[in-house]
Amino acid sequence: MNNQTAPLNTDDLQTWLDYWSHVHVTGIDLGLERVIPVAEQLGVMKPNAKVLTVAGTNGKGSTTTTLAAILNAQGFNVGLYQSPHIYRFNERVKLAGQEVDDQTLIDAFVQVDQARRICDLSLSFFEATTLAAFVIFKQKECDVWVLEVGLGGRLDVVNVIDPDVAVITNIGLDHTDWLGDTIEKIAFEKAGIIRPNIPVVFGGVQELPQAIQNKANECSAKLYAVNRDYFYKDSSDGQTWDFAGSGVTLKLPLGRLAIENISTAVAAILVSGLKVSQQSIAQGIQNAQLQGRFEIRTIQDKLTKTQEKTVIFDAGHNPHGVDFLLKQLRKFLEYNKQYTEVITVFSMLSDKDIDSVVKLLKNTVLKWKIAPLTVPRAASMEQLQAALQGETVEQFNSVQAAFKSALAETNNNQLILVCGSFHTLEAVWEYLEECQ
Repeated sequence: MNNQTAPLNTDDLQTWLDYWSHVHVTGIDLGLERVIPVAEQLGVMKPNAKVLTVAGTNGKGSTTTTLAAILNAQGFNVGLYQSPHIYRFNERVKLAGQEVDDQTLIDAFVQVDQARRICDLSLSFFEATTLAAFVIFKQKECDVWVLEVGLGGRLDVVNVIDPDVAVITNIGLDHTDWLGDTIEKIAFEKAGIIRPNIPVVFGGVQELPQAIQNKANECSAKLYAVNRDYFYKDSSDGQTWDFAGSGVTLKLPLGRLAIENISTAVAAILVSGLKVSQQSIAQGIQNAQLQGRFEIRTIQDKLTKTQEKTVIFDAGHNPHGVDFLLKQLRKFLEYNKQYTEVITVFSMLSDKDIDSVVKLLKNTVLKWKIAPLTVPRAASMEQLQAALQGETVEQFNSVQAAFKSALAETNNNQLILVCGSFHTLEAVWEYLEECQ
């Protein structure tokens, strides 16, 4: 075990984050054996709250954001836990829709570190920071915990908490080294969040995987699957959409996030047993927004003094996510015909399906501005170049330099798309923070 000394400067959040990055020997270490004793020591295993846990390959962020926004609109004291963050670590932990402050996180980290030392166990960065979120929700006496699973489900640290509602957004081939190389193997891992006799919502666009149905049957858990037990469709007025489930039909406003994920959240609310009005559902949908999910911004680079440029940020990092990005992009271009060309600032992690992502994007992207990420799992320039053979590519030393070039060079008919990884977006946020 790594007995590195805990930070002495308890006023510095970054010092604590650096500490948690080095306490455990690996960044990802699936399994709950080390986590459960620490969680028990912290007293967070059985919250005095309703718990909604969301797993899935894509759509978890939009679904958890919508759930929390609806419950906040109803007046519940909601703790929302998501990962990863885009720019600030604090984005991962929200109370009543607001990011927690540094000191709240630091105080929770002190407790987590004391508990793991009592148990004589090491924790990975993700395990320690997730347990800290649970400590905060317990101390703040949240009525509802909305929890996003980080990786998989069955062996993810979030799964130390028994949910009252299990939500699975969809299943795609991602993290295959950790979760398996088939849809059914990955579905088995996601289905690990299901508990006996609780409602389960499946909102995936594909056919319901047998592994999820099997786990629900095994647990006598009532399973609600999209296009079987509940339905959604756009209305003809272009401003509303219809939700229909067992004994309920709702006309709801369009939100900023994907309707497939909003409908999954609505289904989860309706089966949760929580008393939520249609007005709160509608208000929550309109309030819900998420950085980096087809986020459209108008940006002027003050350093290069360029005209304002339209930039779309999207954190899609696997084929399913990018396919959805393209659907949204086509709809955007249809209503904004002044944009005829797309320039992308692009980088990915090496363990992602780079070839498939590029194949999806290449018919839409005119020019690729690529650069290496500054994280351990970053794809090399050779990997990116190999996937982009035959495309128009410019290579840069950093994502910031690539983005600066895009801002300076794009014409009024060109749209800038920043995509490929959360880390790609994070690098651009840092650049904008420095120069705006």
